[in-house]
Amino acid sequence: MGNKISSLLIVAALIGPVQPASAQSVVVDQGTFSIEINGVALGSEEFSIRRAGFGNDAAFIADAVVKLRDERGQRELHPLLRATAPAGASDGYQLKVTGSAPVEVTMNLVGPRFVSRFELPEGQEEREFRARRNTRILESMVAHHYYFLRDLREGDHTAVITPLERVEISLLVGPWLEEELSLGRNIVPARRVSFSSDGTQRTVWFDRQGRVLRVDIPALGYVAVRADLVG
Repeated sequence: MGNKISSLLIVAALIGPVQPASAQSVVVDQGTFSIEINGVALGSEEFSIRRAGFGNDAAFIADAVVKLRDERGQRELHPLLRATAPAGASDGYQLKVTGSAPVEVTMNLVGPRFVSRFELPEGQEEREFRARRNTRILESMVAHHYYFLRDLREGDHTAVITPLERVEISLLVGPWLEEELSLGRNIVPARRVSFSSDGTQRTVWFDRQGRVLRVDIPALGYVAVRADLVG
């Protein structure tokens, strides 16, 4: 996935200090997803989520390498997210996309808004997004970001920004349903929950530790399934 220490230093420089120098970071989840689009295996995601700091200074740092093939060719997404602990609200973000449709995105929380900069081959673009209470960043085609929805409950609404698509939405949380999920030869207990907005539904399976096991977004034909937990 690349050098984790370098990634943490980069995010600290871009979006502010995460923790006192003496504090350590702890891995809360890491692994891989296999990605299918319309039933065809087209990519993978390798990710790590760490918790750093203590008390009011605690934060999550999440990074990944997402490899995709689509009609535009090969792409790699390198998202780097900072979120507050324990709720998981976003307060800083960086994304680099290489290959087809390259772009670099930086988002910082400044008062009541996220101030963002998009570096594109054709030039620079700047945008602002409203920072509602406990706003989450859910990047398109990035499964591990749903970890930060793990504590929401039925009937909750949460504000979401999808940076690459330049959109802000409100997700409504559906009921949590206990069921068994097949991961290869393994059958694991899971909690399934649907998140909906404007008729678009996203279904996520979590384990009892809050780890993301599977993400389905039917409107995109997108399915991401944990590959490292397959027996």
